[in-house]
Amino acid sequence: MTLPKKPRILLIEDTPVQARLLLDHLSGGDWIVEHVETGAEALAALTRTPPDVLLLDIMLPDMSGMDILRKVRADAAPVGVIVVTSNGSVTLAVDAMRAGADDFLVKPFTRERFLVTLRNVIDHLTLSREVEVLRENLGIAAFAGFVGSSAAMQRVYRRIEASAASNATVFITGESGTGKELAAEALHRNGPRARGRFVALNCGAIPRDLMESEIFGHVKGAFTGAVADREGAAATADGGTLFLDEICEMDPNLQTKLLRFLQSGVVQRVGDDRRRPVDVRIVCATNRDPLAEVRAGRFREDLYYRLHVIPVRMPALRERGGDVLELADHYLARITAEERKAFRGFSPDAAQALLAYPWPGNVRELINVLRNIVVLNDGPEVTLAMLPPPLAGEGEPAGPPGSAAPLATTPARASAEAAPRRPTTEDACAMEAIEPLWQVERRAIERAIQACGGNVPRAAALLRVSPSTIYRKKQIWDEESS
Repeated sequence: MTLPKKPRILLIEDTPVQARLLLDHLSGGDWIVEHVETGAEALAALTRTPPDVLLLDIMLPDMSGMDILRKVRADAAPVGVIVVTSNGSVTLAVDAMRAGADDFLVKPFTRERFLVTLRNVIDHLTLSREVEVLRENLGIAAFAGFVGSSAAMQRVYRRIEASAASNATVFITGESGTGKELAAEALHRNGPRARGRFVALNCGAIPRDLMESEIFGHVKGAFTGAVADREGAAATADGGTLFLDEICEMDPNLQTKLLRFLQSGVVQRVGDDRRRPVDVRIVCATNRDPLAEVRAGRFREDLYYRLHVIPVRMPALRERGGDVLELADHYLARITAEERKAFRGFSPDAAQALLAYPWPGNVRELINVLRNIVVLNDGPEVTLAMLPPPLAGEGEPAGPPGSAAPLATTPARASAEAAPRRPTTEDACAMEAIEPLWQVERRAIERAIQACGGNVPRAAALLRVSPSTIYRKKQIWDEESS
């Protein structure tokens, strides 16, 4: 479901003066407005013709605006809610945000501030609905959580589909951040064991002296700290899948016990004489070269061949070509919705930078970069200026134009610069030419607003700050000059 061309706005305001002011702010806009004065009228309007945006006064004559907000959110209605409150009830606005409001306005506010808030909520609502439609339409085309149509990923999809129904062990290799655990989960979900448990264990994150207990379990008193009987991961995954991540980090002594378990299908808890058969499928993964680990004597050769029945190699992101942009679009939409921003895509030069970057951290690095961009910036699209320095083709952060070179490049220079000298007339003139930082900031903001024809949100996007930051600073300047 997408937003109509003209969004419906329901204004709930009982004070005639404030209602006239808001209706005046809304006049001439590309939307349909309905005004009611009481909570009862609002509930009737919500049932009769559900709006897209609710402008909600907290203080109503017959009920609290919070009651209406809670009902809207309890009904899971896709409605954007802007709470309008006075200075004395800011805490109520905060409570409303916690209860699910999208934004709030504190009286008095300017028409410009009101319209920016309203359009931001409409943009966020539009984007959320587009993302929902995209998810519904993608279905299985995204293949078990993966995104990417490159030939390299098509091979992975085919391998997972072909081996999901088997009980044979699978050995997944690939660099960190390529999606090895996602592949293991896809094997589990697309096979006959999908109703069973998927239990993941990171062999590199658990101390060696506890690893055996984590896999096979222990009985009370088996070692210091074993205060109760505990099932291990193998028994917990009975009927399902046991995923052993970073398998090459496993202690050699435990490798022997794992091999015995693979051969017998029987687990024995630490400190217990009893044995128990379990039915699990083993999937393991590593970011190392397992054969190199075998040759180096760090990984048992017989265990390697026992595990390496069906190999799955996860390609690095730099090997996946245009998948970078498919992934970037997918995660930008998701993170934008989560962070309630309005990004819809990438500028051509930003997209080119994403394609040119080698992505040593693979998909995980891409997701982190996108979250950084969305959280720290605003705008309709991601621009080259928003990308972190490595992606934008820059090296170490440089100093400002005309800044001095690094100090103390030689002992002689260091001692010369360290020696005190008397201030000169030129120094005094230079000091007089230095402006306070707030004046530099104000001039930059005013130039940006002028260049954007008075459009504060666009100026904010150029300056890489939020519009509310500019509004707040302008208010401070106006108060200081009055």
